[in-house]
Amino acid sequence: MAALFDLNDLEKRMRTGLDALKRELIGLRTGRASANLLDPVFVQLYGQRMPLSQVGTVSVPEPRMLSVQVWDKAAVSAVDRAIREANLGLNPIIDGQVIRLPIPALTADRRAELVKLGHKYAEAARIAVRNVRRDGMEALKKAEKAGMSQDEAKKTSTKVQELTDKLIKEVDALLASKEAEINKV
Repeated sequence: MAALFDLNDLEKRMRTGLDALKRELIGLRTGRASANLLDPVFVQLYGQRMPLSQVGTVSVPEPRMLSVQVWDKAAVSAVDRAIREANLGLNPIIDGQVIRLPIPALTADRRAELVKLGHKYAEAARIAVRNVRRDGMEALKKAEKAGMSQDEAKKTSTKVQELTDKLIKEVDALLASKEAEINKV
């Protein structure tokens, strides 16, 4: 009867919410350069929207500088526009086919905004984990009606709750780490 309920599948689904949070937190600027900072930038080029990584090479030549080597000379202005429209707080400097992006120091207001945004992302991840938990509990009730013993259902229910608590703690730890990183710089 345990085949009706798969705890590993539930954990995998919960971890997707955690992975999404990690990707969102990487995009939060902390005052130092990271190539991942430009991951959310999409360039409108040749009638299509494509990630910046498909238009040029992003590198970190200095701790407070990003550099984008655009492969096609005609795409430089489109990349410049995409970076400006991404609202990352960066001011691109065009130098031929290279776009330099100096990373300005964070102000206290900007730090507070970033922390608030981090909390928003973390809450979305917590909700995703809880939604998977709810789906799992509903599947567990169905499995119990289909013949799973009450004792086994109770044990599995406890395991689902423990898994949920563990992943929520991981979300909180990721958020605390990012907060410390934002406030440290």
